[in-house]
This record gives sequence, structure tokens and C-alpha cells, in this order.
Amino acid sequence: MWILVFFDLPTDTKKDRKAYAEFRKKLLVDGFTMFQFSIYLRHCPSRENAEVHIKRVKKELPKAGQIGILCITDKQFGAMEIFRGVKKEKLETPNLQLEMF
Repeated sequence: MWILVFFDLPTDTKKDRKAYAEFRKKLLVDGFTMFQFSIYLRHCPSRENAEVHIKRVKKELPKAGQIGILCITDKQFGAMEIFRGVKKEKLETPNLQLEMF
């Protein structure tokens, strides 16, 4: 299971930029990896584990901006096509974090 977090946060004021940086930092601490600017993803071994991380993201939502959370399966993630310019690139799987139960 993969969790993707999409966000579009304001950066007009110093306070906005601080909120943006704090939200991004909390995603990184929780094991998310940057996929593209403002798109972060994390692999989870099960739906139950994904729910734990989704709750953590929801707990840290900034007051302004838009945030989307999407869960997809490994198969759906593996079917993604990535392009840079017109050249197709092989999808590199981010480093997976070993989780002990």
C-alpha cells in the first residue's frame, strides 16, 4: 500500500512559509519521501498501517492551503509511467523503511 500526500500551501508571508516548512518536515520525520515538489509518498505494509500514518498527517494539517491524501496498491504504483520531457524513465522505488512489529 502506498500513501501519497499532495499539497498546495500558501507561501506569501513568513508565517505561511514557516507552516509549509513545518508540514513538510513532519512528513519527512514520519517516513515520507518527496516524489515531486509538493507530492510526498510512503510505503506501508498494510491498510491498517497506512491508516496510522494518514491519521498522523491529518493531525498536522496546516490551517491554510489544500491537502489531498490518496492510497494506492503496490500494483497500481508499479503501473505508473514516469516521463522527464519526452523520455520515459524507469520508476525508481524509494528506499523502504524496515518496520518491526
